[in-house]
Amino acid sequence: MLLKDRVAVVTGPAKGMGAACTRLLAEHGADLALVGRDTKAIEEVQAECRAMGRRAEIFFCDLMDPASVDTMATSVLSAFGRVDVLVNIAGGRGPLGKTFWETTPVEFDEILRLNVTGCFMTMRAFAPSMIAAKRGKIVNVGGTFGLRGRAGRSAYSASKWGLRGITKSAALELGPYDINVNCVCPGMVEGPRFEQVRATMARKEGISIEDARRKHASEYALQRISTDQDVANAVLFLASDLSRQTTGQDLAVDGGWVI
Repeated sequence: MLLKDRVAVVTGPAKGMGAACTRLLAEHGADLALVGRDTKAIEEVQAECRAMGRRAEIFFCDLMDPASVDTMATSVLSAFGRVDVLVNIAGGRGPLGKTFWETTPVEFDEILRLNVTGCFMTMRAFAPSMIAAKRGKIVNVGGTFGLRGRAGRSAYSASKWGLRGITKSAALELGPYDINVNCVCPGMVEGPRFEQVRATMARKEGISIEDARRKHASEYALQRISTDQDVANAVLFLASDLSRQTTGQDLAVDGGWVI
């Protein structure tokens, strides 16, 4: 087990790639602090982790509220005594299909606050304890729109580019304390969001849902869409000692779309 006796904090663990990452960390031995606003929605994943023999506790946190983040971090450290791994998965998608001039200042600010400032605040909250321990792993989950621009997604793209900047700067600042900071950048992932994308494509182009799926996959070097498990595997690598000499990096999990 790659994370035996480690304590991992996961934001956004209730569903999708967040749930997949949480389960995989538990499978590899990590005890878990599961963080989110909808604590009820996290209970199923918590039960799965406990069934594996792991300690898994739920903590309420509104990432848009600095005081809530500080309270959560204090509670986690009080409950577990330390944090070895921080995985920032919680985030939002922002306005869809809008040009930057159609995007309102409120919409732009909200997605930046959630996708960038939220991660900044959790990193800021847990970094001091990692610095004191002289070890730690921080894994931020961004997206490939933070590696390539995308028309109609300016606010979301800006947030993911910003997250990469924080990741790289933090890697330089925390490196002397043996703390690795990296970013996983998923492309399109199988699930409800991708179903919406292919339905929109099918409608606009007058093709079937399955043809839309094949057309989308054809843009990828590997000709297939990523899964939640693909993302979880990348997170596990960066959260474990297998990535001992990897920091400040963007790991695209996209089947070769960015290239």
